[in-house]
Amino acid sequence: MAGIIAFAGYDGSVYLMGWTGGYVLLALCLAPYLRKFGKFTVPDFVGDRYYSQLARTIAVICAIVVSFTYIAGQMRGVGVVFSRFLEVDIATGVIIGMVIVFFYTVLGGMKGITYTQVAQYCVLAFAYIVPAIFISLLMTDHFLPQTGFGATVTDGSGQFLLERLDGLSQELGFAAYTEGARSKIDVFFITCALMVGTAGLPHVIVRFFTVPKVRDARRSAGWALLFISVVYLTAPAIAAFSKVNLFNTINGPEMTGVEYSQAPDWVKNWEKTGLIKWEDKNGDGKMFYSGDDRNEMTIDRDIMVLANPEIASLPAWVVALVAAGGIAAALSTSAGLLLVISTSVSHDLLKRTLMPNISDKQELFYARLAAAVAIVLSGYFGVNPPGFVAQVVAFAFGLAAASFFPAIILGIFHKRMNRAGAIAGMVVGITFTFAYIVYFKFISPELNTPDHWILGVSPEGIGTLGMILNFVVAFAVHKMTGDAPEDIQELVESIRYPKGAGVAHDH
Repeated sequence: MAGIIAFAGYDGSVYLMGWTGGYVLLALCLAPYLRKFGKFTVPDFVGDRYYSQLARTIAVICAIVVSFTYIAGQMRGVGVVFSRFLEVDIATGVIIGMVIVFFYTVLGGMKGITYTQVAQYCVLAFAYIVPAIFISLLMTDHFLPQTGFGATVTDGSGQFLLERLDGLSQELGFAAYTEGARSKIDVFFITCALMVGTAGLPHVIVRFFTVPKVRDARRSAGWALLFISVVYLTAPAIAAFSKVNLFNTINGPEMTGVEYSQAPDWVKNWEKTGLIKWEDKNGDGKMFYSGDDRNEMTIDRDIMVLANPEIASLPAWVVALVAAGGIAAALSTSAGLLLVISTSVSHDLLKRTLMPNISDKQELFYARLAAAVAIVLSGYFGVNPPGFVAQVVAFAFGLAAASFFPAIILGIFHKRMNRAGAIAGMVVGITFTFAYIVYFKFISPELNTPDHWILGVSPEGIGTLGMILNFVVAFAVHKMTGDAPEDIQELVESIRYPKGAGVAHDH
């Protein structure tokens, strides 16, 4: 998060708005109704609400595609942590992370992962906020990073932090940090895709199936929004602090470059991972980082949060704390995603559809097998990512927005929506979005520019257009094929009344 804001500047704010706003949608429109329905996976909800095994199977495929895309970004993140602190290359770091994530996931279940994720959030939040407080005090004399972000720097110049960052950015050939380069329509589409994608993520939704009461579902979504906001409101400050420190430590106070022989330890340490590279283009023996032809440094965006305390010369225990937070974040998210993939395959696809007679032991075996396959495949994309971590994660949100969100919303608030409409909408939405992302990221990456995008919408924001297509197709097909059966309509109505829970269990 902080890494993408540090490198994208103002344009990175779309991630903050989208990911935070999604939990408002969850709390108001989805969480209590899904909990009352009484099912424990999204494909279960889709299959029963739309009275169709085909709908369930398509939902399983969508869940796997979304979760796999998301976990590929997490594998990259955990690989970055291990590569730095075990001083190995990124590929070895990803492999180590794959092994740890697999054992961590298969040895626990839904409840076990729930409790460990609570502890991991505490570690993550502490690791994220403590270094930010230290750096804020050093750079602005403000204890709170959120206020330091808008304060003056402590060098006596009287300049505001963002004013300094804008000046340095433009001096070094970058765009002004506080000015956005994306078009308004692209910003809107990305924000919307992230927002509705958050509300449609299967590994987030499944958390609300585990609370005891319907009321607790909405309450837990509210608490989740509060705790997430604590971290997200700190991210812009971390991004700004790290970018200023990065300029100063590589280019020196005069912005003329620093002798490579005098390079700080953090540069040498990260060079071992292959995530920082220096090429002495002019032969002067100095490092220089810029946004134009003078640039001699290649810096991976995903290292910014981890490298931030090292760049600021904070104590070793703070550096270690950030590493622990990075591992906690990657492990907790990976576990939830792998749980979705494994249960989608073993329970929703095999047990409920293709192989209804398998035993619980066989179901567990297939769940672990699915998790293992998902880890291996995501590990490959962790080593060879289609983008930096936050960008890959954004693709997953777009896929969720284009597939699950319309099906769930219509399933709750449109009682007459039938299975044909829901199935057609999901297929069109996720196919269009997936094809668009694959085309611009893998098939023709040289065309990945605003001039070639549909309506000027980037692959990160195309999930919004996929969602619109999903809604349009679902309504059109529904009009041509008639209403859902009366018993399904009664079921949907009962879900939207406050009394009772688990109505779908009796259906």
